Amino acid sequence: MIQDIMESPLFKIANPKSIVVFGASSDPTSMGTIQLDVLMDLGFKGKIYPVHPRDKIIMGLKAYRDLKEIPEVPDLALIIVPTKVVAEILRSCGEKGIKSAIVVSAGFKEMGEEGRRMEDELVQIAKSYGIRFLGPNCIGVANPHFRLNTTFFKYKAKPGFIGMASQSGSFVTQMFEYLNLFDMGFSTAFSVGNEANIDIVDCLEYLSLCPNTKVITLYIEGIKRGREFVKVAHEVSLRKPIVAYYVGGTKTGKKAGMGHTGAVAGPDLLYDKAFKQAGIIRAYSILELFQIAWGFGTLPLPKGNRVVVQTHSGGPGAAAADAVGRAGLEMPDLSFNLVSKLKEYLPSTANVKNPVDLTFSKNLLAYYNELPKLLLEAEETDILYFYSFLPQERLMNLLRNMGITEEEKLAEMAKEAMDGQAKFLKNLMDSLQKPIICFNYRDLSEPYVRTLIQNQVPVFMDPVLGAKVIKAMAEYKSWKEKKTKRLQDPEGGEAK
Repeated sequence: MIQDIMESPLFKIANPKSIVVFGASSDPTSMGTIQLDVLMDLGFKGKIYPVHPRDKIIMGLKAYRDLKEIPEVPDLALIIVPTKVVAEILRSCGEKGIKSAIVVSAGFKEMGEEGRRMEDELVQIAKSYGIRFLGPNCIGVANPHFRLNTTFFKYKAKPGFIGMASQSGSFVTQMFEYLNLFDMGFSTAFSVGNEANIDIVDCLEYLSLCPNTKVITLYIEGIKRGREFVKVAHEVSLRKPIVAYYVGGTKTGKKAGMGHTGAVAGPDLLYDKAFKQAGIIRAYSILELFQIAWGFGTLPLPKGNRVVVQTHSGGPGAAAADAVGRAGLEMPDLSFNLVSKLKEYLPSTANVKNPVDLTFSKNLLAYYNELPKLLLEAEETDILYFYSFLPQERLMNLLRNMGITEEEKLAEMAKEAMDGQAKFLKNLMDSLQKPIICFNYRDLSEPYVRTLIQNQVPVFMDPVLGAKVIKAMAEYKSWKEKKTKRLQDPEGGEAK
């Protein structure tokens, strides 16, 4: 396990000060040109050196006929050229003294024996010159905190807290817009491709030390270094949560993985056991992967698995309770003292059990402020599962009934009310260090939903998904506490 992030073979790949690009040209449709355009779009601050035998200017940059003409040794080589010339270019990089590369070009071991032979040649060249490279058959890295994006999709999300290592480039690039919907973004995301030289284990080590990364996500088709993976993941999980989406556990998934990156998969039971041993949370879809990561990145870890549901509608409350039960979480009975306090704010038709169902919330301030505070402060509550339904039109009608008629002022006051309530929930979580998981069935464009998300209060569009996030966080907290205790007292349990 590396102790200093600058020792990682990925450091200069994720934080280069200069990049040489092979494969860009005056042809705007070529993959190399597209990736150069994307690299420039994010505002990379370092120097970029396109290399082309004929073109003198590419994307407004001076192009060089040969690597030898470049006046310095670039930190990183980005190689997007036909498969048969990759080895020659990698060798020229070694002769120049370049120690880091991204090989985007495909057509290697994922294509069969001839491709495997060419990939082995890349490995030998890299070894002889001390080069570390991502790929082949990958799209490289996105590090928005460093304004670096070597992929072929423009990065529009904010710099975020999610680290990623993926054996698929699409599950990096196609998540850019998705993460933006939830006010999230990548800290650093690696597309590892065939993992000929740098693999997911190396990425785990790097992301464990990355100061911008709160949670690590993995897309896996197969693991090459199984024992090292489990060992490193176990160490990393004690620092940061890891969430993995594994697709090689079925016959069809294994076959697809071999044709995609040449990954050798294994049975589900084997990976389940390895994940549990290492403290990795398993997700069962790419969206579930990032929704769980959202919870880890924005919420305090729960102290236990006891969930209290608050609702003002019976159906959503019952659906949430069912989801909580199916997830294996506990819904505790409320204490006599808590019930007595709650009754001061509830109508006679309310259900003062768990779920706490108001049936109708005439006092909006109580529903969105006093009740969440009482429930979250209660000793029996580890997590508040909150039906946060607050349509903007309802707020504005309420204000109209209070005598406010100016539409512009109505919208402004409604916005201030929603923003104040979202900040209240966020501050309540932070002060008590207990998570509030919100859910409703509104669209992500709903103003109140957007306000909650922008204040780092996650809102799930389905109570089942929210319950999975709660379960993941509770199980991780339990695993981490047990492992930490055993490491501190190895004679009392599991040895180091």
